[in-house]
Amino acid sequence: MIIVRLLFVFAALSVGASLLAWLLTGNVRYRHWAWNITRGALAAIVAVLLLFALERTFF
Repeated sequence: MIIVRLLFVFAALSVGASLLAWLLTGNVRYRHWAWNITRGALAAIVAVLLLFALERTFF
């Protein structure tokens, strides 16, 4: 469970840094990078929650 929390913190820091870089530079690449990190983090959260649900259901 600690790994999931660390990954969430890492994703939040990465998104924050990317958005800050976008605000400072105006380069759209950083905004796209933040969006891709957010999508990946959401996919990882859904996968972990599905694993928890399957474990709870079948075991």
